[in-house]
Amino acid sequence: MAACSVLLYLLLTATAHAHGIAEGDKGYISEITGVHFIAFMYLGAKHMFTGYDHILFLFGVIFFLYKIKDIGLYVSLFAIGHSSTMLLGVFTGVTINGYLIDAIIGLSVVYKALDNVGAFQRWFGVQPNTKVATLVFGLFHGFGLATKIQEYEISPDGLFANMIGFNVGVEIGQLLALATILIGMGYWRRTASFFRHAYTANIAMMSAGFMLVGYQLTGYFTA
Repeated sequence: MAACSVLLYLLLTATAHAHGIAEGDKGYISEITGVHFIAFMYLGAKHMFTGYDHILFLFGVIFFLYKIKDIGLYVSLFAIGHSSTMLLGVFTGVTINGYLIDAIIGLSVVYKALDNVGAFQRWFGVQPNTKVATLVFGLFHGFGLATKIQEYEISPDGLFANMIGFNVGVEIGQLLALATILIGMGYWRRTASFFRHAYTANIAMMSAGFMLVGYQLTGYFTA
């Protein structure tokens, strides 16, 4: 039940933090020039560890995964997608409307929650390829971050090294977030309440995803 409470907290905060970068960090990014590898690595780790949309999606991905090799495979697929489009977007200048990309990211959370409760099999008689879906949604998560980064007009001086540092930080933050989730899940799975509350936890996660979608689409049509 504690995990459900955490999800309800995320439900209330996800819309405010999805792909957000703190004002102080934004000012720092906009003003510096040259190579600041460690600073950007810290910013990348901070973004991932506090990015509730990423954490919700990761939570959904590993919810019913028990073997380390399976967890490693899915997290790697997400990391490959996330990293490639983030770097591609920044270096090529490709942008996607921030509201729309964040709405798609919200849908990735909804998709994973529905998949976890077996909705696709019950409703449509099919099971989406979960590995492909994880990779594809990773691509969207990366474009979301690339779009935000480009809004801050980072100096081209040292851009390559700084973005590599940022990406390394993102992966460190992802590992820290994953470790935290796995520790909590490990304790929860040992209790009799896990399967009893698993459905409720995924419905809460799905609600958070729908809230993010609604918030972003409202912003898109009213901006």
